[in-house]
Amino acid sequence: MNTTNQSRPGVNAVSAGNAANAGNGGLSDVASRVSDDGAKSENGDGNGRWLVETSGLVKSFKEGVPPALDHLDTQVKGGDITGLAGPDGAGKTTLMRLLAGLLLPTAGNIRVLGFDPTTQPEEIRSRIGYMPQRFGLYEDLSVIQNLLLYAELRGVIGEEREVSFERLLNFTDLKRFQERKAGALSGGMKQKLGLACALVSKPELLLLDEPSVGVDPISRRDLWKMVQELVGEGIGVIWSTAYLDEVELCDAVILLHEGKKIFDGPPKELTDRVRSRTFQLRVANNRRKVLAEALLSPEVVDGVVQGDHIRLVLKEGSPQEGVERFADDRRLLPVAPRFEDAFVDTLGGLPKKESLVAGTMPHREHDGGTVIDAHDLTKRFGNFVATDRVSFSVNRSEIFGLLGPNGAGKSTTFKMLCGLLKPSSGTARIAGIDFRKSGSAARNRIGYMAQKFSLYGDLTVQQNLDFFSGVYGLQGKRRSAAIDRMIHAFGLENFLGNSSGQLPLGYKQRLAMACALMHEPDVLFLDEPTSGVDPITRRQFWLHINGLVDKGVTVMVTTHFMDEAEYCDRIGLVYRGKLIALDTPDALKRGVRAADLPDPTMEETFIRIIQRFDTANGHKP
Repeated sequence: MNTTNQSRPGVNAVSAGNAANAGNGGLSDVASRVSDDGAKSENGDGNGRWLVETSGLVKSFKEGVPPALDHLDTQVKGGDITGLAGPDGAGKTTLMRLLAGLLLPTAGNIRVLGFDPTTQPEEIRSRIGYMPQRFGLYEDLSVIQNLLLYAELRGVIGEEREVSFERLLNFTDLKRFQERKAGALSGGMKQKLGLACALVSKPELLLLDEPSVGVDPISRRDLWKMVQELVGEGIGVIWSTAYLDEVELCDAVILLHEGKKIFDGPPKELTDRVRSRTFQLRVANNRRKVLAEALLSPEVVDGVVQGDHIRLVLKEGSPQEGVERFADDRRLLPVAPRFEDAFVDTLGGLPKKESLVAGTMPHREHDGGTVIDAHDLTKRFGNFVATDRVSFSVNRSEIFGLLGPNGAGKSTTFKMLCGLLKPSSGTARIAGIDFRKSGSAARNRIGYMAQKFSLYGDLTVQQNLDFFSGVYGLQGKRRSAAIDRMIHAFGLENFLGNSSGQLPLGYKQRLAMACALMHEPDVLFLDEPTSGVDPITRRQFWLHINGLVDKGVTVMVTTHFMDEAEYCDRIGLVYRGKLIALDTPDALKRGVRAADLPDPTMEETFIRIIQRFDTANGHKP
């Protein structure tokens, strides 16, 4: 076995994919509507072989540092969707790149479609589709030009190409956008194009590395349906994801932690480990505060806000009596376990500590006054109206969530409020300061974390922290203390010398949030702060956010994780550039209750409000 650590160039690598049209139910409903007609066997793809086999697989990048993959033994069947899960830095992307032949292993063996990617890469390249985390298409080329390029790379020519393009453009609903440049597509359409390019030659194995990162719930459901259809045609899929409701629907799951496999089998098998340990507690007020207190209890492994309840996972063998005190009615209501509950439990649960970031922030007066004020905000790009007369206000110490599908206008609204975009009309004020008149004064009051990683990828983690602390005017001991605080709070100690652009996605998000908090802002704008981040890290992010709000910081956040919307005091739903709903999470859910939806989740509420708007305004879904 070749033991070098070099990367292997020349493998077709295209971006993750998604879709844009709404379904009526959840991911489980989508899965139940798509039949699996692919021939499966007990030990392979229907031809008596495994699509993927690894034994003793090791990948090290640096001497003296634990390996990214540590003696991994696993097998993947054809005609299945195999989920790949684990916390940030667990080795998921490294495994994907090894299977695609982009990296050479340090030790061990790999077989992909019966071939060794280290010695027979050409036998594999034309038979797999690989979709990495980062958008890998050419933004200056149109949709059809990207497809033509990848068809050339794959040797798909003549009638085969015409048939393939017709199938893919219809399959992904991109036919009407085929002349549009890739860079001008919405996030959802970019992902669909990435999927189409990966499928130009109809692979036997499709590697999806977090395909639904940054994708709204509607598009995510459509992506799941599309991939289910591919599996029905016999294609094998390995799906790495931070959305554990997706893993729950996979045929099998491989769970990695610190490069080691800690579970391999049907998702239900892991979920059953926490059966009889998952409960809801009814809490009418101060749910975030009650949750924070409950998470410090030794009996509690995990917890989240869920509607007018708090959902808790108890430690095995822990008495219920110690937790009942947190509920209004002093009762625990047993609920069915989820894969996410078992995931957090298997990894040891949440750390028993309060937010280190919030602990060092100064207290601000909770005067309840308006801190963010948007009035008739409108932004036009030529004839296109990205944001259309959006108005709302946010009070001090409030968490305000701005939700909406990809391309709805959320980020445009964010950028106008932060002074990064000049409104075509309307006003944006921060603490009474108009950005048009005193932009620098307003910017000094805010911290901003962009939707896409916006730090300097060629600089190390330490250099980015040094740079942004200087940009925010921090000097001397205050500057050193702020940097040390962020390093410790976000667990960046082992990455200080690493190039920021090469960090795992979750650590990029941590670094970006650290830079946004460096100067102790009064107002924090977080544009999809937990996109692509594992559940434990997401909970730690929200521990920080909730702690900051307790200190008087005002937070405005966008997210595609609908369970995170439950933490918001109020939610504004933006669609087609307009603010179509504005209320508390509970009130929004009550507003869509119906005979066919008696107890709606936040995700079902999101979709139902959009469907009602489209129906009322004559829009096609």
